[in-house]
Amino acid sequence: MDMTPRLLQRPEGAIAFTDSGSGPLVVAVPGMGDLRSTYDDVAPALVDEGYRVVVADLRGHGDSDTTFTSHGDDATGADLLALVEHLDAGPAVLLGNSMGASAAVWAAAERPELVRGLVLVSPFLRETVGPAAQRLLRVLYRVLFAGPWGAAAWASYYSSITKGRRSPRHAEHVAAVRAAMRRPGHLRSFRHLAVALDHSVVEARLDEVTTPALVVVGALDPDYPDPAAELDRMTAALGADGLLVPETGHYPQHQAPDVVAPAVLEFLAGLPGGAPRPAAGGGHRA
Repeated sequence: MDMTPRLLQRPEGAIAFTDSGSGPLVVAVPGMGDLRSTYDDVAPALVDEGYRVVVADLRGHGDSDTTFTSHGDDATGADLLALVEHLDAGPAVLLGNSMGASAAVWAAAERPELVRGLVLVSPFLRETVGPAAQRLLRVLYRVLFAGPWGAAAWASYYSSITKGRRSPRHAEHVAAVRAAMRRPGHLRSFRHLAVALDHSVVEARLDEVTTPALVVVGALDPDYPDPAAELDRMTAALGADGLLVPETGHYPQHQAPDVVAPAVLEFLAGLPGGAPRPAAGGGHRA
């Protein structure tokens, strides 16, 4: 797979992405504070089965610019749509984790003709705290994700919500997340995103989404009071298929790729148009 990042120019800066494989387009994006490498165990499986997989960094994350002044589900959703248009290979399946999944839902409501499917891993489709708690959290984020302790604080939290199984490369990945946060401008961008994030922009548009969807939730995800119940609520809201992944927290794509990748491939094969045709010799071209 070609892991050399390319750049999509946006009005306030550039979004970095990698582009591998050939076939029907899948565009993936990580969640807040994460890197493209969160999909390193899932993307190759999709490429091997004949899909073109494009993985983008969030604004101010990874190899993307830190010059952006706007952040959130709608901003990220707009970036995903711009990327699909730039690639001129849509409509695409959007694969997102955490707020990246929320952004994918917003994108499907905004431009349904560009989105043929949604794979939503640990999404947030509503605000789960009230206005007073939100204000308190924003004050906390300004303090916690600032100064020399900010990168370490996020890395510690990231590990804390990776409940259950852990990838053999968990420590390596968390170290990479922490190192990326220490690059100039990255912690500031992350803090701006954390303060700005408001999932009500997605909740307000759920009724507009008619795109086929698969929702994947870790059974131990501490970001949901009751992961199984939240999965039921989200699948009902979207008319989606659901998968509860045992022994995983907020990052099933990283923690249990052996479960997530086959489920994603099964979902992709069932979309209108079906699976990509096998290449000569019975395999698929990556």
